[in-house]
Amino acid sequence: MADMGEFRDAVTAWAAGAPGDPARELAARLSVRAVVLLEGPSDAAAVSALAVRRGRNPAAEGICVLSMGGAMNVGRFAGLLGPPGLGLRLTGLCDEAERGYYARGWERAGVPRQEFFVCAADLEDELIRALGVARVAELIGVEGDERALQTFLRQPAQQGRGSQQQLRRFLGTKKGRKIHYGRVLVEALDPDRVPAPLDALLSSL
Repeated sequence: MADMGEFRDAVTAWAAGAPGDPARELAARLSVRAVVLLEGPSDAAAVSALAVRRGRNPAAEGICVLSMGGAMNVGRFAGLLGPPGLGLRLTGLCDEAERGYYARGWERAGVPRQEFFVCAADLEDELIRALGVARVAELIGVEGDERALQTFLRQPAQQGRGSQQQLRRFLGTKKGRKIHYGRVLVEALDPDRVPAPLDALLSSL
């Protein structure tokens, strides 16, 4: 039986130049109604973790949470999935620096409403501010990365940076770490402390 992962794979292959028929067929078979376009897998991990916390199952609701492998790809994906392509509802979450890519991608694809949500710096920054530096450091210790964090903080390049910026940099220093902590930090949030862009994205679906 087909699942949303197969649809994601088919769309990614389509965006890379493969035929679109498999994605089109899967969209119909799975009753896909909306796609959340995200820059990378750490954003997808955070969105999926918040959905689970709220008792939501995006795939069962016909919602595909899709990591595009970089915000510069948003125009391509919006064209394939939005009005010119499959005609699905599009939304997304991006960093402030990527706002322009999303706005232009939505416009070129003729998406009627520019419905995407923007993080002040990036999602990690939003999550660290919501939890507080001390709590994030505590979670890093619980996850077994305290020694790695202390080694990182002793690097000359980190001297003079604020604690929040240091933690944000640390989360991006090792492959897979941002994805892992995207889930961990969301799971640690108080229900009333979910960052506004992430909260608004889930509420809009």
